[in-house]
Amino acid sequence: MVYTRRRAETLELASESLLAINKCGLQGKFKIWCLQFMLIPKLLWPLLVYDICSSTVEAIEAKINKHTRKWLGVPPGLSDVAMYCRKAKLKLPMKSILEENKCGKVRLLTMLEESDDPVVKTVQSSLKTGRKWKVTEAVDEATECLKMKEVISQKTCKIATNWLDNIHPKDKLYINSTLSLPGFWTK
Repeated sequence: MVYTRRRAETLELASESLLAINKCGLQGKFKIWCLQFMLIPKLLWPLLVYDICSSTVEAIEAKINKHTRKWLGVPPGLSDVAMYCRKAKLKLPMKSILEENKCGKVRLLTMLEESDDPVVKTVQSSLKTGRKWKVTEAVDEATECLKMKEVISQKTCKIATNWLDNIHPKDKLYINSTLSLPGFWTK
């Protein structure tokens, strides 16, 4: 089923809400707060329920980024990576609507596939997200990565236990006491 009307309504809702936030007399940081905790959750519901493609979500995010840069007082050329990066030295507490939409679609597909209800399990779920990103491919890739991490961790544990078997008992005591020190794993 094509949701062209819902797509247009969602785009209109985003534009009108951004203009309303922009016209209010708040400072920029409070406008960002309204965006992050009021508008984005309000937009995520129709994006999750209806089959709205990712290019539409990217268009909404472009509008959000334009207003966000204006409210923060940063140059228009500041990249999205700088705004949404979680590993940079300066981490802004902002979330990307595109990433939140992808997480929601993955969560929905996983919930449908791993449901305890036999009727829900037998129905083939098809979540349409457009041509750029496929939710089923993302879930399959994540599942494969988790399986690979499990295999690697099992091999590592086996190697570590074999290595510990060949160590003198006094050294084992020292290693165990070192590993149990508070803060050891956080260094």
